[in-house]
Amino acid sequence: RGASAARRGAWCAMHTHSGRGVAESARASRSVAHAAADIGPSLSAAVGISGSVAAVGISGSVASAAAPDGHSPGRGERKRPSQGDAVQAVAFSGPAGGLVDIGVNLVDRSYEKDRGEVIARAQAVGVSAMVVTGTCVRTSTAACRLAEGSTDYPLYFTAGVHPHNAKTCNKDTLARLTELASSTKCVAIGECGLDFNRNFSKPEVQIQWFDEQIKLAKSLGKPLFLHCRDAADDFAALLASHAPLGVPAVVHCFTGSGAELARFLDMGMYIGVTGWVCDDRPERGGAELAALLQSIPPDRLMIETDAPYLTPRTIKPSRARPGRNEPALLPHVLRAVAAAVGKPEADVARETCDVARAVFGIPLPRAS
Repeated sequence: RGASAARRGAWCAMHTHSGRGVAESARASRSVAHAAADIGPSLSAAVGISGSVAAVGISGSVASAAAPDGHSPGRGERKRPSQGDAVQAVAFSGPAGGLVDIGVNLVDRSYEKDRGEVIARAQAVGVSAMVVTGTCVRTSTAACRLAEGSTDYPLYFTAGVHPHNAKTCNKDTLARLTELASSTKCVAIGECGLDFNRNFSKPEVQIQWFDEQIKLAKSLGKPLFLHCRDAADDFAALLASHAPLGVPAVVHCFTGSGAELARFLDMGMYIGVTGWVCDDRPERGGAELAALLQSIPPDRLMIETDAPYLTPRTIKPSRARPGRNEPALLPHVLRAVAAAVGKPEADVARETCDVARAVFGIPLPRAS
């Protein structure tokens, strides 16, 4: 099982509110489809752009899941996305800014056959922008092409190397990341950090390339999109050695302890929360995470799906067989976070959206 996980880690590659929502979603899907012409045959195959739009509902038919990017943020292993599961969207109508999904692995191979429809479904439930996560040079390049080719729907991306993939770095890595970061659609350096849980890359190699990416973010004035698992002391120490950072630092998919949360907040970091907070199994720690959310100042909190992983377990079919997550399920995360902090969903939506747009420089949607 460990060898199989290591191989996977090495591979990097509803209901609408109105008729206008359907039209906007269709335009978004067509925009993504048109990006294929600019990507070229090889990257088009890697990115897997689909231009067809079915009804703007939630379809349960997905391609069989391929290798994840190696990102495993919590205690225990994440389930591979499974084939044929239904997903249930929660329609969201809130602030004009909508919801921002700050972390979605949209170039994952599980989206090859319906990526345009995935984007359309997200738009239909109020997700007004997404940040596509780069986890190595290959996926960062694919994310860049996808974001730059999407003209009708706001896609942005991060450029970086996940700690699992640190062993793939070479003398050309920083130059490639620097080039990608020059795109106006690149909003952060990452996903980078430390993951000592399974050490798909040796700890010393992880530290070396995390350090390089911190320096790169500082030199470019880009925020850091961070990963930390079972490595909080070294993670915090390395970031502290670069103080003052001078750029925002976002701890993506936080699943740590109260002490770790306090430490990261004291260092001025922002916190990203995923569907992990929806997981009520005692061994997974979702309830503990929910209890910590009141400790996070509203101006430091953001929400994300980390799709296709971490499907919210508030979706009933996922209790029997976890399925592929997608950005249309971000309102489930919003609902859980709002319940945990004791605020109306619309307030949490507005706050998290404002924070995401400020940190990543994402403009408000154009008025229709």
